[in-house]
Amino acid sequence: MAKSEHLTGRIWTKEFIILFLYHFILMFTMYLSLVTIGNYAIENFGASASTAGLVASIFIVGRAVSGFQVNRIGARKIMVIGSILFFATYLLYFVDGGLIFLIAVRFLNGFTTGVISTALNTLATISVPENRRGEGISYFSLSFVIGSAVGPFLGFLMLDYISFGAMQFYAMLAVLLVTLMLPMVKTNNIEKGHVPPKERFRMIDGDALPMGFSVLFMGLAYSAVLSFLNMYAVEVDLVTAAGFFFLVYSAVVMLTRPFTGKILDQKGANIVLYPAFIVTAVGFYILGNSSTGLVLLAAGALIGLGFGNFQSIAQTVSVNLAAKENVGLATSTYFIMLEVGLGFGPFVLGYLVPSLGYGGLYQGLVLSILLAMIIFYFVYGRHESSERNMKTSHK
Repeated sequence: MAKSEHLTGRIWTKEFIILFLYHFILMFTMYLSLVTIGNYAIENFGASASTAGLVASIFIVGRAVSGFQVNRIGARKIMVIGSILFFATYLLYFVDGGLIFLIAVRFLNGFTTGVISTALNTLATISVPENRRGEGISYFSLSFVIGSAVGPFLGFLMLDYISFGAMQFYAMLAVLLVTLMLPMVKTNNIEKGHVPPKERFRMIDGDALPMGFSVLFMGLAYSAVLSFLNMYAVEVDLVTAAGFFFLVYSAVVMLTRPFTGKILDQKGANIVLYPAFIVTAVGFYILGNSSTGLVLLAAGALIGLGFGNFQSIAQTVSVNLAAKENVGLATSTYFIMLEVGLGFGPFVLGYLVPSLGYGGLYQGLVLSILLAMIIFYFVYGRHESSERNMKTSHK
């Protein structure tokens, strides 16, 4: 690994800040378009509402390809290549080629976004001291939380004043400004002069995959919140409160993640994840019984406290389970499994809505969360104390 400021023991180094800003702007841009492009397609091309479903799982391909290449040619080079391709595909948004062309552009831009995000997460992971990795990932993951909260908020706000094309232009300009700082990032996951070994293409890290199934079932549950909350809110007449749901969720995550990351580094994952599973399950049960706006927002706070912290801790566990040279592939594996749950969850769960209703679906997803907890117990939880003892004895 190349020498860098991570050797000083600090987390918020110059490189970490640049990586954080880039990932924040990237996620901001992603969610900005995610909540606005559906209306754009309907109004300009007469698309059906189901077209928005194509966007949900589009980033999986980028993750699948980039994880392996990060290990081969280095995360820094992948970040640069992905950034160039990002701008090349983003410019296609300004070409009026019809609905099929727009879908193709979304696919290509989603691919490049997944590539960059995997590289940035890998670089951020290795740029922090190994004994503060949990805290570092918790801080870095806030770039996603803030971007996914600010993007939709500003997206809806700006569409009242500017066109979709103008909004895309300003978003691209923001990405361009932050990429000008990339030459200052020197950290990499491979040594200079590294010759990529000849090996078979791998999309998944086998060591991180078992934990990935726990991530998948948690993502499956949360996908119902992303996809069905608005419809549920209309059904129970809580539309106004639902508008603040993700702001409450994000606020709780931002307030708690730095602390849970420190606890992970000092005490291990079990002390954080088991309560996170339980709190998330309680949040989903309350969400399914929401009768007032206050109850709905309380559910949002509980899900933020539970699932919001599960994400960063589970990513750290996935990376720690893998070999040091497979940090990129393990990071990619974590995101692939998460996005499979988030992307395909609505398609599967949609078949249950007619029989269970939205409230019943949220309550039923408590089972998915408990299954995720059981998987975690068998693949990591029950072994954690012995693994920590081994690491301590080797210090």
